[in-house]
Parts: sequence; structure tokens; C-alpha cells
Amino acid sequence: MPDSDRWIPPKRLVGAVNKARTALQHITQRMVPAPVTLLEMATGGWVAQALYVAAKYELAEAVAEEPRTAKQVARLVGTNPDATYRLMRALATYGVFSEDKEGRFSIGPTGDPLRKDSPDTVCGLILMFGHPVHWEHWSNLGYSVETGKPALEKLRGMPLFEFTEKNPEFGAIFNDAMTSTSKMATLPVLAGYDFTQFDRIVDIGGGHGQLLAGILQRAPKSRGVLFDLEAVVAGADQVLGDAGVADRCTVVAGSFFESVPENGDAYVLKNIVHDWDDETAARILRNVCNAMHRDSKVLLVETVVPEGNSPHFSKWLDLEMLVQATGRERTEREYDELFSEAGLALTRVVATVGPASIVEAVRG
Repeated sequence: MPDSDRWIPPKRLVGAVNKARTALQHITQRMVPAPVTLLEMATGGWVAQALYVAAKYELAEAVAEEPRTAKQVARLVGTNPDATYRLMRALATYGVFSEDKEGRFSIGPTGDPLRKDSPDTVCGLILMFGHPVHWEHWSNLGYSVETGKPALEKLRGMPLFEFTEKNPEFGAIFNDAMTSTSKMATLPVLAGYDFTQFDRIVDIGGGHGQLLAGILQRAPKSRGVLFDLEAVVAGADQVLGDAGVADRCTVVAGSFFESVPENGDAYVLKNIVHDWDDETAARILRNVCNAMHRDSKVLLVETVVPEGNSPHFSKWLDLEMLVQATGRERTEREYDELFSEAGLALTRVVATVGPASIVEAVRG
């Protein structure tokens, strides 16, 4: 099924479900003894590693078409039968797999996104989160909390993006994870914002153009500009061509640290600003502001940290940024301050059905 044809639940429904989940979590915390709750939290790393191994050996793919015993799965993927059974049995408690009375496993209600070819796949992210290199970064969270500096830089002696370039194996895993993140954000963003109001849409740091291609499909009268480093946009032709929007899109190579294409009606930056500290982020946004005309809009696609103690993915992603990079996730108030520093003014935050929101701004 094409992505454009997939059903996106209404924001009200997602909001109601999230509120119900939060309420249930609070009830559970009050009813379950605190030591038990903390122990369950402490063993969450076990679950992450179990998912990583299941993804690495493609266990979900092995039972996607028909139920199989752990012995049959092990024969297909090259693992130990007994250990494979114990792993799949444990993950079945989370609904990743489902075991029948004959000992055959199939994909459970939460397991389909573990497949690499699932339209909702998060396999790339799981393979990064559970990778020994990434695991070592998080094992040094204490260093980051003590110093405020990335554990990655302490361990590797270089910043994140330099490390991914110089280490192709982990770099490929990291890039696949970022692709998974992009796919997860694209449909909710397209469903949550009207891009047809813009004639010229500039995607800053847009990679291979997946988000811009989706936007141009939804806005058939708009034209796009894909802007990123030369080595990155070199791979954009196929993505834009496959989406049928290449004739309405110009590819421009450059660095947003220096300047960006001028006179766009909308400037889209997805997961760009959160990679950088406030000073660097303001510098990027100032370059965007300088390129805008009076009626242009800036659209940041980022997770926005809610106030209070409500559970939200952004609060954990913020720790990921602390461990791996020099950036951070920000609250609405912090985005307002960041925009002011760059000569912009926050107009609104548009929530989507996914973790990301659209943070809209105009020239101040």
C-alpha cells in the first residue's frame, strides 16, 4: 500500500489514547510497590537488547508468512534453537510474538514494525539503539550528567557526525535509523499541516528528499528546493523521481552554516535544530531568517517537550541528544527564546499524531 493511502488516526483519538495511557500508568504506579516499579524500569535494558537481537537475526521476518516453531526459526536464521525459543517466549510477553499451543510462533500485535519491510518499521532505530557501540555511549550517561558533555565525544574523541563518517559500519546503522525516523514523521506531518498555501518550499538539510517529496505530492501546485551538503543530495534523484516530483524540485548543494536558498515561501527544517546547542541553532535559524521574504514561514519538525511530568518520548530523546551530541529537545518556551535570538517570532506549535510537532515562526 502506498504511504499516501495509509490511514492516519485523528489527532483527537491519539490524544485521548495517550491521556488514557498516562492515567493507567499513574494508577499502576500507585498500586504497584515502588521497589517493583523501579526493578521493572531497571530491567528495561534487557527488553531493548532482546529486541535488538530479534531484529538483527530477522526473527519477525521468519514468522511473517506462517507460524513456525523456534527450532524451525533457528534453522532459517542460523541461531541456537533453545536460546531462540527463550528469546521469542520473553518477547511474546510484550506482544512482539505470539505462541500457540503447538509451540509455533507468529507475529504478535506489536511485532509487525520489527520487520524491515513493514510500512511502519522501526527496525532501523532498534538496530541502532541496541548496537554495542550505541550501548557503550549510554553506559557513560553518568559522564554526560556530570559534565554536560556528550559521552560519545569522550569515548570516540570526535563529534557524532565525524564519528559516523569515519566509522562506516556504525555510520550505515545510524543513517538507517535516521531514515526510519524520517518515515515515522513524514505521514503525521503531511496530515497535520496544509502545505498547499506555499508556492516555493525549501527543505533545509533535507537529505535525499523523502519529506519534501511527500510534501510536493500533497501540494501538486507547489515547487520545492532540496538543500543539503553535496555528498548528501547526490542521492536524491531516485527518491524525487520515484515520487514523481523531480520536475518540480530543484536540488541545491550547500551548508546551512553559511547560507540557504533565498525567497522561499516556507522553510522546512526536520530534526535539524535539535542536533545543536542554542548558539549554533540560532546561527542556522539566523541564516534562514536572512534568506526569507516578509511573508515567509519557518517550519521546524521537532519533538516539543511538554511541561510537567506527563510521559513523552521527547524527554528520553533529550537524553539521547545529551549522550550522543551537543543538541537538545526544547519546550515551546525555549523555541520562542531561540527564535527571538535569530530574529524570528514563534506563531504556533501544531501537534501531529506522531511524536513530532510543527513549530511555526515568521520574521520578527
